[in-house]
Amino acid sequence: MIKENNLLNLSLVMKLKNTKMKKIFLISFVLLGSILNGQHIQDPNKIKNNVKQEKKNNETIELANATIDFESKVVDYGVIDHNSNGDREFVFTNNGTEPLIIKNAKGSCGCTVPTWPKDPIPPGVTEKIKVKYATNRVGKFTKTITLTTNVSKKPVILTVKGEVNPPPKEVTAPVKESGGAPLER
Repeated sequence: MIKENNLLNLSLVMKLKNTKMKKIFLISFVLLGSILNGQHIQDPNKIKNNVKQEKKNNETIELANATIDFESKVVDYGVIDHNSNGDREFVFTNNGTEPLIIKNAKGSCGCTVPTWPKDPIPPGVTEKIKVKYATNRVGKFTKTITLTTNVSKKPVILTVKGEVNPPPKEVTAPVKESGGAPLER
């Protein structure tokens, strides 16, 4: 009788283990299939008449055959005085065959304010993006400006960096002059 119960329990345990193994195998198979099905190969025929088209949220975005080539994507202020001139500029050229449009330029914080050309920049033309850093902030800084253009859906990142010296210290307390030995009476 005891042997029969043990055999019955053993067969239930084996069925249970087989069921768990089947579930694990099935889940693994479904996950692998989902991952492989999710792989996407880009169609090379998306480029038409020098204009790239991309879809984002069911909205077609046209990317022009323009370029934005900077002399430098980093402006180093170096070490500057407190409240000194914080104006600098990034120089760039459109070396493409279509007009370049800068849709937006945004500083990483309120202390970095960019000004950019709002009109389309024709091919071959050189322009400037002006940046003003608030030099009333003391210490080292590294800030970014993010550009959104019709060149690519990826933004262009520009960097400004430097160090602002603290303002000169003011004399707030009178200084005692030591003029020798004290007077005798």
